[in-house]
Amino acid sequence: MSVIPCEQSQELRDRIEAYAEALRTNAHTIGGHGLSEQEFYDSGLFRGAIERIRGQFSAEMGPKRDFVRAILNHMQDRKFIKDWESAEAASRHDYEIELNSGRVAAVEQKGCLDGNNTIIFERPPNAHEFVVWSVCTNAGGDPRHNAWSGIHTRLSADVISREQIVDGLIIWDWVCGTIGRRCPKIGGDIGRLTEIGQYTLPPPCIYVLPATIPHPLHNPHPQAQRIEDVELLRAFHECFGGAAPEINYVEFEVEQREARTYRTTMIERAGQQVTKSRSTAIRRVG
Repeated sequence: MSVIPCEQSQELRDRIEAYAEALRTNAHTIGGHGLSEQEFYDSGLFRGAIERIRGQFSAEMGPKRDFVRAILNHMQDRKFIKDWESAEAASRHDYEIELNSGRVAAVEQKGCLDGNNTIIFERPPNAHEFVVWSVCTNAGGDPRHNAWSGIHTRLSADVISREQIVDGLIIWDWVCGTIGRRCPKIGGDIGRLTEIGQYTLPPPCIYVLPATIPHPLHNPHPQAQRIEDVELLRAFHECFGGAAPEINYVEFEVEQREARTYRTTMIERAGQQVTKSRSTAIRRVG
């Protein structure tokens, strides 16, 4: 078992590498740049074009926001949440959701979790729950690397050092369940898929975190919350046909050694520990 059920498609990865090599060696034949092959590669034109395309993909938030809106509208229409709205531009979170109980959940939308942008957020004071939602539309990425990088390398350190409670994590987007990111939760059971407009989606991957801040002396090993304790996560789980053995429970254990804090990250699914980190020093501050 692993940090997340899905894994990188080796077939797709091989095709990406082959296509990238073909593009690199034939780039000088594309377009009307008027340069010789040597001039083309010496000019930096190819590298500049690649970096521009990469930046455009990274900055393209429209489709991701459209996806999140479609999901939240679907949940509201089916009475799993009461209402939702986009947060103000100055806020360091993206959405506020009114739950059926009247509680407020704040959601921070992130990408693939493998970059430092993962820890740029603030839990708003009015939020009863705070959830990070990873929308990673790079089908060529490694979901297991990204999930572990986000949970252990970044979120665990940030929760402890900045004392920012994160109640849960959702890893889920429209690439899930496609040929680029096959979903083991589906198998051959298409009845577990949910159709929302242009999207056909498997159940989301849900991670439930502790409700308190780990502390070496006062709270060295807080337990993960139950899915019932985080109303928004429960709403996602029930709305999209999740099964109890698929829920992930994340715990952190901290200790002090001289002047440094060390943490261990553990994830349990279906009553089994699926992964556990080494005790790792927190290098990030404030």
